[in-house]
Formats: sequence, structure tokens, C-alpha cells
Amino acid sequence: MSGTAGEASDDDPSRSIWRTITLVVVAALGVFVLVALILTLGDANRQRDRALKLQTHSYEVMILSANLSGTIARAEASLGRYVISADTNLGQTYSANWQLAGQQLGRLDRITRDNREQQALIIPLRRAFDARGAELSTIALNTFYKRNGQAIPLYYKARQSASLTEIDDLLDKIGTQERSLLADRTGDAMRSVARSSGLASTLSVLGILLLVGAVALGWLTVTALGQRAVARAEADAERDRAIELEAAVERASAVLLAQESKLRQVQKMEAVGQLTGGIAHDFNNMLAVVLGGLELAKRQLGADSSAAHRHIDNATEGANRAAALTRQLLAFSREEALRTEPIEPVALVLGMSDLLDRTLGDGVSVAVDAAQDAAWLVRSDRHQLENAVLNLAVNARDAMNGRGTLTITAAGVTLTEGAVGTCHAGDYVALRVADTGCGMSADLLERVFEPFFTTKPAGKGTGLGLSQVFAFVRQADGQVGLESVVGEGTTVTIYLPRYHAEAAGTPRPEAKADAPVEQPALDILVVEDDPRVLAATMGALAELGHRPIACDDPLAAPAMLAQAGHVDLLVSDVLMPGQTGPEMVAALLPGHPELAILFVTGYAGEAGGEAEFGGHHVLRKPFTLIALERAVAAAIAARAATMLDRIAAE
Repeated sequence: MSGTAGEASDDDPSRSIWRTITLVVVAALGVFVLVALILTLGDANRQRDRALKLQTHSYEVMILSANLSGTIARAEASLGRYVISADTNLGQTYSANWQLAGQQLGRLDRITRDNREQQALIIPLRRAFDARGAELSTIALNTFYKRNGQAIPLYYKARQSASLTEIDDLLDKIGTQERSLLADRTGDAMRSVARSSGLASTLSVLGILLLVGAVALGWLTVTALGQRAVARAEADAERDRAIELEAAVERASAVLLAQESKLRQVQKMEAVGQLTGGIAHDFNNMLAVVLGGLELAKRQLGADSSAAHRHIDNATEGANRAAALTRQLLAFSREEALRTEPIEPVALVLGMSDLLDRTLGDGVSVAVDAAQDAAWLVRSDRHQLENAVLNLAVNARDAMNGRGTLTITAAGVTLTEGAVGTCHAGDYVALRVADTGCGMSADLLERVFEPFFTTKPAGKGTGLGLSQVFAFVRQADGQVGLESVVGEGTTVTIYLPRYHAEAAGTPRPEAKADAPVEQPALDILVVEDDPRVLAATMGALAELGHRPIACDDPLAAPAMLAQAGHVDLLVSDVLMPGQTGPEMVAALLPGHPELAILFVTGYAGEAGGEAEFGGHHVLRKPFTLIALERAVAAAIAARAATMLDRIAAE
């Protein structure tokens, strides 16, 4: 018994030791499993957070790339509509979209700086974007300065531009690369999660030996899976919120664009209001001259014929100035070909002295300083040049608050290539308008030629004066120089190419402008809905020796033409109720191909030439007897040339 007990007692310590060792091992295994589980789950959480962050970054890059492409497309579409319609609202829309595209490109540059491969694509993308911007800017400037004949071909050519293709290719590459990165990152994250899950499974097998460890491991595993599901749900929710945010931004942008369009319309109406006041004032002055001259002439008809002629001449001058004003309004609304003639700038300015004094007021002293070579001539449109000088003078007066000295200087200068803007090397007449006003800062100098930009308070200016001057000078192949010192004044210099007069004794075509035209008596059908204009035109044609036939309704013209039997020329107004002149002519010509056509119009909207009227001659109202006689001869000659070409072709 004693031996057996001794063996048992001897076993108890050894078992206790083994139990202790087992407990220690189990505890160590439990701690190991617990630590391993904690580390595994912590790593899984970090991988998940990193994957979510990288996914969000990738989505941001792809969305921003797509938005940039869409913004560029909208900008180019707006520019295309602007080129076709010349609507300044569309020009503003193009400019806003292109600026937004630049901001989006800058944002794309910033968020891809952690990726060398994408940065390698951003650098050529920015170069292509800048090159494309320069191309579109050239098209927009041509459209703004009404050179649609240049802007439209440039626009269609730019649609095939290498820079546009390069932008699309680079944006596609960035999107494709980011999608590939997203796929790789998602794969890495999934593999990391898989590795963590495998290790957790291994530890779970070991934890089966330990109930607490197994339960804890199971609970932690379920928790990890739940967190991953929550993370996925959060990522989906974030993506949905991003899509909804983008849609909201688009809706807000549409509202802002609509408000901007309304604001531009208000500004346009303000400009029209400003112009209306000045136009009414000028027209009233001119009509006063016309009516006063005619009334005085009537009083002198029987008593003093020379005085009557003098009053009639004054009335004619007033009417001519009214016609010149309509041409200036036409030049404001759209580009019109310049009616050029040799002009001596100093003589022109001196001839404007009364107009300048009346316009600027008594508080402004006007001085004209002409150099010895100021007698150089320029070839320009007289009325447009007068209007440019007047605009500069009015701006100077406003800058001086109605009090100061305005100095107009004319001098001949010889410029080298590129010395002043885009001027080519050669002789120029420099016409300077200097004031003693408040001057302008560098920021204002950069914007003074922009349409509708003005520093004057509301109702005091439209911001169109200097932009008109700039457009006129560029159309005359000249350049505008601008110098200003804050607190001292501003000097605006107009550089116009020197015109070398024809050699003495060489006959000028203008010398015969009033010479009568030898023309046989013609049978002429006159279609005009205004009875007063119809009567005046009939009287003028009869005075020229022709046989006019009156028609006050374009719809009745076919019947009257058939009743007349033979008509040499059809003289028609353009805008008439029921049917326009061009519509009537288009219907008549197939049955009367030998009929000569002359359109007579005074509508300022028809700024084009013969091309807009099917190649037929156009006479502008108001016109003189000589102008009517020459227009009739030109229409007959044009029809004769057309008939000869047709016979030769047959």
C-alpha cells in the first residue's frame, strides 16, 4: 500500500507540473491566438481603410477627367454657336466654360501628383489644352470683331486640330489608367483580406482547443466581416452621393447660366437705352436743320433764289449727316465694309471743332497740335474716323469730370516691324488724344477694350465706346496704343497706315461721281408699299426720263407685269407686308429671266451687299437722283452681262 501511495504522490507533482506547463502553454497559445487575431483584424482594418481611400481617389480622378472632357465639349459647342450667330451671350458662355475647364485641369493636376505615370500624362495634357485655348481664342476674337469670314473656316479647321485629338486621347488614357489602378488596388485589397481570413482560419483551428479563444475568434471574425460589409455599403453610399452631388452641381450651373443670360440682357438693354438717347438727340438736331432749311427755302423761293438755294443746301447737308449716322449705327450692330477715301487727319479734327465744343462743354479746353508732317494722308472711312475721335474725346471728358485740357496731336511716324502691336514696318499717322484726367491702373488698362466693360456708374456709360474704336482701327489695318498714369491722365494713340496720294494729273474715279449716265428711257415697274416713298420714286424715275409703273402690293406684281406686256426693270422695296421683295423676285424670275432687278432699302439690318439679295444690285435709302440713275444703269448692265453669259454657255 505504501508503495502504491508513494507512486501516486510522486505522480501528483509531475502532473501538477504538466498541468501548469499545459496551462502556461494554453495561456501562451491563448495570448498568441488573441494577439494574432488582434493584429490580423487591425491589418484588415488598415487594408480596408486604405482600399476605400484609394477607391475614393480613383473615383474622383475618373469623375474629374469625365467632367473636364464634358466642359471642353460644351465650351467648343458654345463657340460654334457663337461663330454662327455672333451672339455675345454665347461668347460669354464659351468663355465661362473654358475657364471652368482650366480650373478642372488644375484640380486634376493636384490630385494626381502622387502618381508619376499620371503626371507624365498631365504635362502634355496641359500643353495641348493651352494650344487648344489659343486656337479657340483666335476664333472667338475674329467673331467678336465681326470677321465671320475668317472665324467660320478657322472653327471648322479647328475641329480637326491635333490638340483636340491629343486632349481626348490623354483624358482617355488617364481614365483608363485610373480604372486599371482601381482594379489592381481592389485586387490587392481582396488578396490582403483573403490572407487575413486564411490566417484567422488557422488561428480558429488552434483556438478550437481553447473554448474562450474559439468563441472570441468567432466573434471577432464575425465582427470583421460585418465591418467589411458596412465599409462596402458606405462606399456605395458615397458613390451615390457623389453622383447626386454632380447632378445638383449641373442643375445649379444651369440656373446660374440662366441668371447670367438675364443679366447680360439687362446690360444690353441699358446699352440700347444709352444709345437711344444720343441717337434721338443727333437725329433731332439733323431734322431741325432739314426742316428749318426747307421752310426758309420756301419763304425765299419767290424773293431770293440764291438764298433759297443756300437753305436747300443746308437741308441737304443735314439729311446727309442723318444718313451718315445710320451708317454708324449699322457699323455698331455688325461689321460693315468701310467707305474709304483719302483723309487728312488734322483737317478732319479741325472740322469737328464745333461738334467737339458742343459735346464736351465749356469746362474742357481742346487743343490741336499738328506736326510738320501731319499733312500725311490716311485712307479711311471719314464718318467712322470722326466717330472714333468723338468717342475718345467723350471718354476723356468723363475721366476729367468735365473740366480739364484735351490735346489732340497728329504726327507722322515711321515704325519698325512689331514696334507697336501688330503694325507692319512703314509710315503711319499717329493721332493722339490726351487728357488730364484721373488715369487708369494696370488692371483697368488690360480690360478697357472689352465690350460692355466700364468703370462709370450705372446709367452713365455702356462700355462700348473704346471697343468700337478698337474694332474700327483694326479693320483699317491700324493699331491702338494706350498709356496712362494714375492721377495724371491718359493718352490714346491711333496708328493708321499712311496713304500716298495719286500722282498729279491722274484722274480719280470720284471726280465723276456726279456725272450723268447716258441711259435710254426704260419701262420700270416700281413695287413699294409706302405711298409716299412710291410717289417720290415714281417722280424721280420720271424726272430721269423713264416710264415708271406704280405697284403698292407685291402680291399684285405678277398680274401688273403680265398686263404691262414689256418691262425692262423691276425696282422693289425689300421688306413689305404679305411678301418680301426677294421672295417676290424669286417667284417672278423663272417666268421673266430677261427682267433686270434693283432692290431699294433703308433697313439697317440688311448690312450685307448684293450677295444677300441673289446677286442683284442694291440701292440704299436715302438716295439722290444721280445715285438712282447710276443704280438703274448698273442693274441693266448686270442683267445684260448675265444674259450674255447664259447665251455663251448655251
